[in-house]
Amino acid sequence: MTYETGTRIGRYEVISLLGQGGMGAVYRAKDTQLGREVAVKVLLRNLAEDSDALARFEREAKAVASLSHPNILAIHDFGRHEGSVYAAMELLEGETLRSRLKDGALPVSKAIELALQISQGLAAAHDKGITHRDLKPENIFLTDSGVKILDFGLARTAPTPEEGADLATMSLATEPGRVMGTVYYMAPEQVRGLPVDARTDIFAFGAVLYEMLTGKRAFQAATPVETMNAILKEDPPSLFESSRSVSPALERLVQRCLEKRPDDRPRTVHDLAIALDAIATGSTRTWDASAVAEEATRKARRQRLLKQAG
Repeated sequence: MTYETGTRIGRYEVISLLGQGGMGAVYRAKDTQLGREVAVKVLLRNLAEDSDALARFEREAKAVASLSHPNILAIHDFGRHEGSVYAAMELLEGETLRSRLKDGALPVSKAIELALQISQGLAAAHDKGITHRDLKPENIFLTDSGVKILDFGLARTAPTPEEGADLATMSLATEPGRVMGTVYYMAPEQVRGLPVDARTDIFAFGAVLYEMLTGKRAFQAATPVETMNAILKEDPPSLFESSRSVSPALERLVQRCLEKRPDDRPRTVHDLAIALDAIATGSTRTWDASAVAEEATRKARRQRLLKQAG
């Protein structure tokens, strides 16, 4: 079901349809109380009728609304209208990172600039205990004023794939756990249906940064299943193979984000932001020393585990 121009959704008057996706439709609308234009996302009816999914969506929408961070899409309102559920958000002008990447890789300096802003938005959410779970170029919006991360925390409410839908961009369900996310950016623990946390977002962040630097996905095979196998067992090609001016420090940073084991990735997104800022300013000594120390810690831990196993 789509709403025509002039239709009221709560206090919002529809101006035009902006787009449709797996969770519902998004409209440009006018807030009749405040007199401003907003974006209104209306959820699919099957989600609105799922009490558990609806409760999660409402809880997470309220949590994101409390963030008030310049790199996260602001949510203004949440409500119900004639059996539908909607969220009113700030109206953005610009394009998604996916659209920008259609022209290929970004200049290294631009990729680092955007990555810094993404990390700052992620850090603000993680500090509030919110994990995105579906970070990808489609959920990163580029405006004149900077990056906006979209759909924070909403990946938990997974719609049923429609007939003929591309499973690579849908949430998948397996036993004993549920596999949620977009295949190309899933962390190994997501592929396995295991519990996820902030380090899962760090893996997806690494995959997005890799794609910004190379113009290619870090993991992409002929089918979604083969792609998931690659995520579990393979490493992406080195950034140096792209023949771009990528520094060794940036290469190491991306590699660490894409580690298979969550414990081997950077501890927090705050650490990522510090490293990216050091790389951007050319002050990589501190990061390099830290990386060496952490690598030594990981090797010692592996040795202890091997001794215990023996």
